[in-house]
Amino acid sequence: MSDRQARVLRAFETFFAPASPQPESWVLDLFQRTAGSVPAYRKFLEANGIAPESVRTLADFQRLPFTDKATYHQRHPLPELCRDGTLAGCDLVAVSSGSSGQPTIWPRALEDELHVARRFEQVLVDGFHAGERSTLAVVCFPLGTWVGGLFTQACVRHLAAKGCPVTVVAPGNNKAEILRVLPELAPHFDQTVLLGYPPFLKDVIDSPGVDWPSLQVKLVLAGEVFSEQWRDLVAARAGIADPVRDIAALYGTADAGVLGNETALSVAIRRFLAHRPDLARAVFGDARLPTLVQYDPSSRFFETSDGTLVFTADGGIPLLRYRIGDEGGLLPHADLLALCAEHGFTPPDGPPLPFVYVFGRSLFTVSFFGANVYPENVAVGLEQPGISDTVTGRFVIESAEDADRDRTLRLTVEVAPEAVADARAIAESVRAQLVRLNSEFAHYVPVERQLPEVVLRPAGDPEYFPVGVKHRYTRRS
Repeated sequence: MSDRQARVLRAFETFFAPASPQPESWVLDLFQRTAGSVPAYRKFLEANGIAPESVRTLADFQRLPFTDKATYHQRHPLPELCRDGTLAGCDLVAVSSGSSGQPTIWPRALEDELHVARRFEQVLVDGFHAGERSTLAVVCFPLGTWVGGLFTQACVRHLAAKGCPVTVVAPGNNKAEILRVLPELAPHFDQTVLLGYPPFLKDVIDSPGVDWPSLQVKLVLAGEVFSEQWRDLVAARAGIADPVRDIAALYGTADAGVLGNETALSVAIRRFLAHRPDLARAVFGDARLPTLVQYDPSSRFFETSDGTLVFTADGGIPLLRYRIGDEGGLLPHADLLALCAEHGFTPPDGPPLPFVYVFGRSLFTVSFFGANVYPENVAVGLEQPGISDTVTGRFVIESAEDADRDRTLRLTVEVAPEAVADARAIAESVRAQLVRLNSEFAHYVPVERQLPEVVLRPAGDPEYFPVGVKHRYTRRS
């Protein structure tokens, strides 16, 4: 039996008869296997003067240097990042857009899907009772080389193979096709689960002519932080009576698939903290309300560094102490429940798993319809002839939410002194460059939402462009 066959067999055994290895055992095993079989990681250790045999305990492992996209993934040929220096063990390739518009390639294998399918099982089976109710799963993530759509479809089908009465249809982010297949298919099932990016699913739900309450709708979301007011609004419009149990967000990345997921327990605690901003600030260390999910330490090992998340996970490209750049932190299960009890709140029962909270990479990007909008891409739009001489080059990107909880990409631009800028021309130029440079933006964001709202401000505007202060190109509304 080959090494890959053995890994696939272990993954199937774990998926169909879940085991719970302790972090210390599987993390150290992954480290030794990666050090022994992945050329890029072997070179990484050599460059840092580390002998693999010196890493014997979890404490040893946690002293290893971090890896990240810039210093690890992008410094080695793609095959060297994979086991045995070859792509032969990977049967799928996913692509994510980088900050420069250059795609980042993430090879995948069947066993990666099985690890992630456990997270879908926790949402669909444990949360939505899809093991007992016939369920139509409608994949509304974009289809193609991007990780969301095809990976979701595969994971849900693995649940069907495990015996869940789940049927998948994958219209992708084609709203017309979604609305065409729903009336035909949904009445034949006990419930309908829509899986997609929050603003896109809201667009679908806001479409006229669908009797949503009759479809017993549930939602699985990913890609963006949303407010509890947004959850309530969408639940009301979709006829969802219990937004705590019937709407669940995933914390996922192109790098490693799904890392954690909302449960009724995590949602209830988040809603409790949403009404107590001072307590939320004490818990999360920020005035923003992050996504709060639970994760399985027998599959994903989390750490923190300088307020950002670091994780270790197996995959087509094994990632060890990988610093993804997401702002967030970790909360032990017992500690968070004790805090709730201390403040008189008893949440519903849930899995005894630790919590991870995620703000996202707010200093660098804005997430819009699940696409990362990078300042570098926007800047190109402002540098075009006829525009560059009317603006200073400073701007602020926001994903702004209106009273109806719809999202707009807002771009506030600093006008050059004594110049006259054309907001419409700027918007069209930026849209053209985003579509050209950022494949996620081009395929995730509906065409009718791609034109940003441009707000012009004078040079030195104290709210957006104060003089003498380091500029931040993104802002959360």
